[in-house]
Amino acid sequence: MQRLKLILLLAKKGAIGEKARVTLRDLSRELNVSPQTVLRWLEELEHEGYLEKFVEGRKTHIELTNKALHFLSELYEELTEILSEGRIILGEVISGLGEGAYYVKHYSELINEYLGFDPYPGTLNLKVLFPKTIFDALYKVKPVIIPGFVKEGRTFGDVRAYRVKINGVNGAIVIPSRTIHPPRIAEVIAPVCLREVLGLKDGDKVRIEVIK
Repeated sequence: MQRLKLILLLAKKGAIGEKARVTLRDLSRELNVSPQTVLRWLEELEHEGYLEKFVEGRKTHIELTNKALHFLSELYEELTEILSEGRIILGEVISGLGEGAYYVKHYSELINEYLGFDPYPGTLNLKVLFPKTIFDALYKVKPVIIPGFVKEGRTFGDVRAYRVKINGVNGAIVIPSRTIHPPRIAEVIAPVCLREVLGLKDGDKVRIEVIK
């Protein structure tokens, strides 16, 4: 993983199609490792055919080879496919504010009508680790719109719902029209208590598959 970061860093520094001047000190600072470690990685990548290193006095110049460019091109295509299709989200379980049960209770009949299941009275909150935000994963996916309503003098707004499987269990990511959560937080509803059924606790990683 760290060597991949080094290849990406060299590409950012202009080592594509021309020699880029680099220093071990700068690379080690940006990668948060020692200069000796960077030197070892450079030698390993050079030996494996990913880069060419040119030393002129105290100056070091690096150029990525065709092998490295092919590797980066394949990586780009695979990431683009995953992100553009919005298929996979990786999240980390976190504790919510405790308000999920209140809102799920009021929307429960509509959730059943529009999504086809009776929701467990609560939400599973996740911090999105991949992609960058929940909107990066869902922007090309058409949501199910659960309409808002007025109840006991209080207005409940529309909710966008996206059908998902979380570790194989059917559910939905819900995004209220008025949300207090930042874009890296996802709320998931399901017909079961996901924490209990999947044995989840804060800090656990979960895989979400978006169903189109």
